[in-house]
Amino acid sequence: MNKLDYKEICYSLIDTFLFAGKKCLDIRDEGLKTEYKEDNTPVTNGDIEVNRILINKLNKTTPNVPLVSEESTSNKTNNNLTTFWLIDPIDGTYDYVNNRDEFTINAALIVNKLPIVGLIYAPAKKRMFYTYNEGHSFEIINNNEVKLNCKKKTKIDQIKAVHYSDKLKPEIFKLHQKYGVTEHHRMKSSLKFCVIASSEYDIYISEPRASEWDIAAGHAILQNAGGIVTDFENNQITYGKKDFKNSSLILRRSYNL
Repeated sequence: MNKLDYKEICYSLIDTFLFAGKKCLDIRDEGLKTEYKEDNTPVTNGDIEVNRILINKLNKTTPNVPLVSEESTSNKTNNNLTTFWLIDPIDGTYDYVNNRDEFTINAALIVNKLPIVGLIYAPAKKRMFYTYNEGHSFEIINNNEVKLNCKKKTKIDQIKAVHYSDKLKPEIFKLHQKYGVTEHHRMKSSLKFCVIASSEYDIYISEPRASEWDIAAGHAILQNAGGIVTDFENNQITYGKKDFKNSSLILRRSYNL
């Protein structure tokens, strides 16, 4: 695959994401059926249907590229993947189940263990984000493609952070102080990557938690928009690690917040 292929792949998936988003909202309106997995996290018939839609499309679009999805067992024991899809059909299932609007649909194409193509759709907010290479991250706004560039939109004396919880752990609080964070707001899904790429927020910090499919698409979107994605030691984040577990994570709109 080359850069042109990445662009074609990305654009070929947008309608599928919009369709999957409408489908998961329709399923929620009709009444969700929720079960709990072994780790006590919820999974719904909406998650399963979106997973089916995405996998069917990706198998047709890139038939030779392996798939790893939160809601499937395929390839999850394969520790030798370098180029593959990472899928999270619905990130923020708790919000989805509880009629909130920040849940997202996610897919990222990993190439040589790095995220290149990424798509994130927040159906309840009608916000569609995507990227296919460096300098090419976008949001669809009023049916127009708007390029994301991570230029500061918050006030000069304001550094806004997103965080997955209202309460900060001591380690996170210290890092907020280090980076001069003036306020933080709760956001549980991968939408946090997108609102930093769009410059609505400046930073997100997380200790090791969740899994690679939760962050891969957002990583691609933010980094290709000009943002910075590292672990706490300023190392590059790579994918295909054992059990697809995340390292620590710092998302920054730029070095100069």
